[in-house]
Amino acid sequence: MKCRVSENPSRSEAYRLLEEGIRKRSLIVILACCSASYEGRARSSLGAGERLIVIKPDGTFMVHQDRKVDPVNWQPPRSRCRVYMKQKSLFLESIRRSPEERLEVELHEVHLISFYLPRDMHELTVSGHESDMGDMIIMHPHLIEPGFRPVAREYATSSGFIDILGKDENGSLMIIELKSRKAGVSAVKQLRRYVDEFRDDQVGVRGILVAPSITHDALEMLEDEGLEFREIEPPRELKSNRGVTLDNFL
Repeated sequence: MKCRVSENPSRSEAYRLLEEGIRKRSLIVILACCSASYEGRARSSLGAGERLIVIKPDGTFMVHQDRKVDPVNWQPPRSRCRVYMKQKSLFLESIRRSPEERLEVELHEVHLISFYLPRDMHELTVSGHESDMGDMIIMHPHLIEPGFRPVAREYATSSGFIDILGKDENGSLMIIELKSRKAGVSAVKQLRRYVDEFRDDQVGVRGILVAPSITHDALEMLEDEGLEFREIEPPRELKSNRGVTLDNFL
């Protein structure tokens, strides 16, 4: 059986289910009134309350309250978990070897126990960051303007790293600053510092701020500084650019 669920189990039945789930390295979910104590780099205690407990096959152990994102008590992957009875009370214990830490949870009343044998081979793919915008522009430089040619990425200067350095169809240098969210005044100031480093040596240096949107103050500052703005949304999903390098655009 791939999934086991028990509502309001007796203490002995809860023990059997938890022992089986831990032994089979299952994903275990528990709804229970519980208390917890922790010893390790510090000490903590948590009084009785209705909580969610999650035990993962990799040893991760988490106790969640009914508020906030983060668990109130937790142990990381590769921790060792066991269930045991002591003086007719039911306990879960998670031990981390290095550094030495111990989390003990007493289950006063168990409302639900389920365990599941999951299959999940995929890693999370995140898109929508500045790096994804950069990949998209390298693959499709016309998004900046027709004739734009990228020549470098993460170009080092004394003021930081320029996201994309390129040239327009007339050979003028173009400095591209990318922001995946609404751009503000700080992004304009950053772009201006990059442009200032080249203005003494180059004629017709252009600075372009690329973002999905921009604040009113930032747009006014761009215009005052003689800089430009391109409204471009970060990609939700970027097709593979394997084999695509800047050499393709030089």
